[in-house]
Amino acid sequence: MKKFFIALIFAVARVGAVCAQEQDSQEKILTLTVDQAVECALKNSWTLKSAQIDLEMKERAAKYSWNVFLPTVQVSGTAARSTDIDGSLQQVNSSIQLANALGNLSSAITGQPYTPQPLMTETEKYHWALVGNASASLNLSLAYIGQIRAAKAGYEGGKITWEQSQKETVVNVKKLFYALLIQQEALAVQKATLENARQRAEQAEANYRNGLIPELRLLNAQVTYENQRPEVESSEQSLNQQMDTFVFLIGLPVGTKIQLEGSIEPQFVNVNSDELLKKHSENSLDIRSLQSNIEVLKYNLNALDMASFTPALALNYGWQPTKTFFSDDSKWTDQGSLSITLAWNLTNMLPFSANRQKAKDLKDNLTKLELAMETLKENQKVQVKKAVDTLNQARKQIDSMGRNITLAQRAYDSSARSYRNGTTELLDLRDSESQLNQAKLGQLNQKFNYISALMDLEYTLNTDLSSYKE
Repeated sequence: MKKFFIALIFAVARVGAVCAQEQDSQEKILTLTVDQAVECALKNSWTLKSAQIDLEMKERAAKYSWNVFLPTVQVSGTAARSTDIDGSLQQVNSSIQLANALGNLSSAITGQPYTPQPLMTETEKYHWALVGNASASLNLSLAYIGQIRAAKAGYEGGKITWEQSQKETVVNVKKLFYALLIQQEALAVQKATLENARQRAEQAEANYRNGLIPELRLLNAQVTYENQRPEVESSEQSLNQQMDTFVFLIGLPVGTKIQLEGSIEPQFVNVNSDELLKKHSENSLDIRSLQSNIEVLKYNLNALDMASFTPALALNYGWQPTKTFFSDDSKWTDQGSLSITLAWNLTNMLPFSANRQKAKDLKDNLTKLELAMETLKENQKVQVKKAVDTLNQARKQIDSMGRNITLAQRAYDSSARSYRNGTTELLDLRDSESQLNQAKLGQLNQKFNYISALMDLEYTLNTDLSSYKE
């Protein structure tokens, strides 16, 4: 009994450990819908985090662009030691000697005693002087106005770029998600085909033992099954690798096991390319971003022109208290100053100066951006028409392949019954099965093409097309 209870305890422990391992393995599998995958990518994407930093930098530049009007204030203090003070001592002693001579002369005339002042001799403290300095300067130019406007416009352009990065991430994640769903469906079809081949091999083996079929037919069924196994294993490995890549792209920890939940069912829309371009062409983020860049360049050019053709005002004030130690009653003296300067760099007005050459470069870049804008608008027309054509073609293919699937399924069911009855060869059955699988996967691919084209169209126009839903 003791051995029985010990064995029972170990058995229960093993069962508990197995259950715990199964529970842990189940807990490690994360089920994701397309919306959850997008949410993970928006939260964890390193590209978006970098774009967020760029936006914060432009926000600070715009928020504090007024700081060009802050004066430059500097404060300093200096303790200076003169190496040679003979000249200063001689000058002071000459003044003392003159004062003593005048005092003696006054004493002789008035009869009042006079005590002469002793001459100064060199000591260490006479070498030192204290100098303080406090200055404030402010430069004012009309060019600052253009610089501030350029910073504000740069921030607005940064917000557009940030929105672009977000929407590109959403589109890319959704496309990858649906592509993986197709890969899952293709693997499921391969596994179903492999299972059918296994069942046919088992049935052929049973029929061969019962003397109903020759050995060649048995061998063909077994070879077909064994040939399909490596293909299924290779496809499964490829899908797992693609899943790991998807996990990395949406910012989840490497090694996280995920399971995708969803279906590839497009929302059909009824759209016309000319109508879409007329209503939504100006909403494009690419066009708005380029317009923002053009605006920034114009403000910078305006600031450069203001700096060239208008004077600048410079205000400077300095306070410089100074103290020497040649006498015990020496006081602090102020050697500061106030200056107001109106400066105009006439060289910058010359057409061949570096300043005006830079202005010409800015004008040329502005012309290039305006040409890029025209190119972008024409390319937008091409992309919209292409996307609409893809939608219409994919919609027709989806309907056509839906009918083809029905026919292929009927043909496969008929071939399977005939094969079981011994009236159809294995090759004919495999052809029917292959046709059915091709029809199913072909429809899935066309559905993906429709969804992908619709997402591209919405991104190009920066518009939600759900209002055009059929």
